[in-house]
Amino acid sequence: MIKQKMVEETVCRLFKEAVIKLPDDVKKALKTAYDLEEDETALLNLKAILDNVDAAENGGIPLCQDTGLPIIFVKYGKVEVENNHEGIVNGIINGVKRGTEEIPLRPNVVDPLTRRNTGNNIGRFIPQIDVELVNTDSLEITVFPKGFGSENNNALKMALPGEGEAGIKDFVLETVLSAGGKPCPPMVVGVGIGGTSDMALKLAKKALLRQVGVNHTEKRISNLEKDILEVVNSTGIGPMGMGGKTTALDVKIEYADTHTAGLPIGVCIQCWSARRATGILKP
Repeated sequence: MIKQKMVEETVCRLFKEAVIKLPDDVKKALKTAYDLEEDETALLNLKAILDNVDAAENGGIPLCQDTGLPIIFVKYGKVEVENNHEGIVNGIINGVKRGTEEIPLRPNVVDPLTRRNTGNNIGRFIPQIDVELVNTDSLEITVFPKGFGSENNNALKMALPGEGEAGIKDFVLETVLSAGGKPCPPMVVGVGIGGTSDMALKLAKKALLRQVGVNHTEKRISNLEKDILEVVNSTGIGPMGMGGKTTALDVKIEYADTHTAGLPIGVCIQCWSARRATGILKP
């Protein structure tokens, strides 16, 4: 049996890892962007980012003052968990509380209308927990602290079917141009296609869990990712919006089948601090 305390300790540990240590694939992409850059201002911004990454890791402190909204993706396999789903939910909630106090995480969670801060990153339907049932012998937990400098630039379009791939490219480009330097580029762009309106945005966010530099397994989707990345980087927005070659480190696409009358397109933007961490629990 997987104990609730194990879930709590894992979530706390994963948040500490996520907010302090940038994943290796993201660091590699940032270093590649620096090596390819020629613009002096862009080089200064990329160097500042890389120095920040080293300082956070060496000092054991968060990469950014915005330690994000706590989002957790769970892959629930054929395992027994103490108190079943309640054990998972309570373990996650307690792990977020501990992380907020011990790491510490900035308390970001507020009532949407009164703006009253809960003080511990726990609130109504927060942490946001996404559960996927899978055919494994484990419980996989991925924490995804999502900063709102980038989240505020997400967008949804209920496109017409006839707009096709050209319409998808145009909408992603429109969203990136509107965002400019606000999401702290170089960004990672998640794109969700199909499903319903809410599903398209969820797919866009889940796309961001894939490693930077690893394209979709389906060739047609992989080609679309590469085409959109080229278009986005041709904008010249560059690091921190001050010009340069690299506006986006990568474009990630996930899709679902949809209704014959629609083409939902969700765009979820992630800042250069593309934080995530995964742990696997087994009985």
